[in-house]
Amino acid sequence: MPSFSVLRGLVLCLSMTLLACQHNGLIKPGDKAWQATPPVLVNPAAATPGAIFQAGRGANLFVDHRANQVGDVVTINLVEKTDASKQSTTTTAKDSSVAIPTGNLLGGPVTFKGRDLLDTSISSNQDFKGQGASSQSNRLSGSITVTVAEVLANGNLRVQGEKWVTINQGEEFIRVAGTIRPVDVGPDNSVPSWKVADARITYSGKGMLNDANAMGWLGRLFQSVLAPL
Repeated sequence: MPSFSVLRGLVLCLSMTLLACQHNGLIKPGDKAWQATPPVLVNPAAATPGAIFQAGRGANLFVDHRANQVGDVVTINLVEKTDASKQSTTTTAKDSSVAIPTGNLLGGPVTFKGRDLLDTSISSNQDFKGQGASSQSNRLSGSITVTVAEVLANGNLRVQGEKWVTINQGEEFIRVAGTIRPVDVGPDNSVPSWKVADARITYSGKGMLNDANAMGWLGRLFQSVLAPL
């Protein structure tokens, strides 16, 4: 049977492999889950030879060009800014004392070398002081055009999409998914991100610059719950 040290080495190697696989370099463009949803194809009307009017080939001057069906595109304006802070201070103090009167034994005090043996008193002092503070803020601005993936039963639109930008030796990407109301879509076919329900916004990158700012797999191992200390 393998010794305990061998089993421990196998577990350590497996943990290193799993942590190494968590690197965001596995994220790449062309993921099928984030591909643009094609529009619903409608069979064109049959041509009418010799007629001036051809069904299905007219131009409607009063059509609403805002997204309202599967495959339509809509621009999401990223306006994300959050600030959170918390501070707490607690101070408590308690002083207590108990004095027991001098007792008598056989009609007189009990002493030893002039010291009253039955004279008793108890006192205690308790002090506590705690203080904590926490703050967090983030900001994201920009825009991304996504496609309508599904029209829900109540008319709301489920949208999703991604944008990849390659700069020098690195790639930056933005992914947005969520649900919007058609009434919130502006005349320019755009909607602010704070009006996207169940929004899932991802902004990250890959490449040499991103790798330089990432902790190595060995460091992540010692920072994980698998670390022995």
